[in-house]
Amino acid sequence: MTSAAEFVGVSQKFGDFTAVDDLSLTIAEGRLTTLLGPSGCGKTTSLRMLAGYSRPTAGTIRIAGRDCTRVPPERRDLGMVFQSYALFPHMTVADNVGYGLKLRRVAKEERRRRVMETLELVGLAHLAGNRPKKLSGGQQQRVALARAIAIRPKLLLLDEPLSNLDARLRVQMRAEIRRIQAETGLTVVLVTHDQDEALEMSDDMVLMRAGRVMQQGPPREVFPAPANRFVAEFLGYENFLADAEGRTLTVRPENLRVAAGAADADAPAGPGGLLLRGTVAHIAYRGADLLVTVDATDDTGAAVRLLCDVRGGAAEGLSPGGEVTVDAREGALVRLPD
Repeated sequence: MTSAAEFVGVSQKFGDFTAVDDLSLTIAEGRLTTLLGPSGCGKTTSLRMLAGYSRPTAGTIRIAGRDCTRVPPERRDLGMVFQSYALFPHMTVADNVGYGLKLRRVAKEERRRRVMETLELVGLAHLAGNRPKKLSGGQQQRVALARAIAIRPKLLLLDEPLSNLDARLRVQMRAEIRRIQAETGLTVVLVTHDQDEALEMSDDMVLMRAGRVMQQGPPREVFPAPANRFVAEFLGYENFLADAEGRTLTVRPENLRVAAGAADADAPAGPGGLLLRGTVAHIAYRGADLLVTVDATDDTGAAVRLLCDVRGGAAEGLSPGGEVTVDAREGALVRLPD
């Protein structure tokens, strides 16, 4: 697989604080890669170094095989969309989209053609003459995206571009960005703290913590097999307990089944499965499902609190203080490394 960009032993320090710590990472060409992690994990600093807005303390950054560590941003042939869309309020939509082309001295007729072609791609050709203040947040986001795409960059960098949109628009724009990336074949690097966004949009996801990569791979490989507890917690694995050998297990709330009564607590759970006896501590109504909190004891005798996502019909007979059995099939359990 061809490399669009590479970080080779890259570090970034601000005084005594290490924002990025010896990062080595390959961004594959023609794919959408997400840098995912909590605030302060180094994902935005990494993106800014790739864009050329921040110079690494150590290491090398290559774009299309070329050492760009000290190359200024305007000579890296990149497009970038920030959290704030940074549109020029006095310009029309078309002029905003064509701004980068004008700076590159693209001929007027060619510029007009590429602007309209790009606005067609994002579904805004009919608003070419409008000014940004007349647009919705989602439309402004598309204009910013079109401006970045119009220059036909080697890399498109997106820094939490959906964070200012409401929940419904965020979902729509995830699909829109994915469609545009697929249609254009662009290499996209997207920074986000939203695991759902990363899982839905990524060809490749990179989970970061304290400036280091914790795990990298396609969502379908990373999600069912988190490399450590940090990754598991970040991806929504909320239940952690030990098996009889003392190894740490984790299981997602939707993969736990809860049944009223303790009569079957000694029944076999199947090879490698989980079966525990417990007491309901709390039930939270969430519309289509219930979040049932169960206090139980794991196979080592340690007290554990389990969160179980139960569909309405399966919650019959459950009530706070009631005895229950909690079980999960072997395939739903993830055994984490020590």
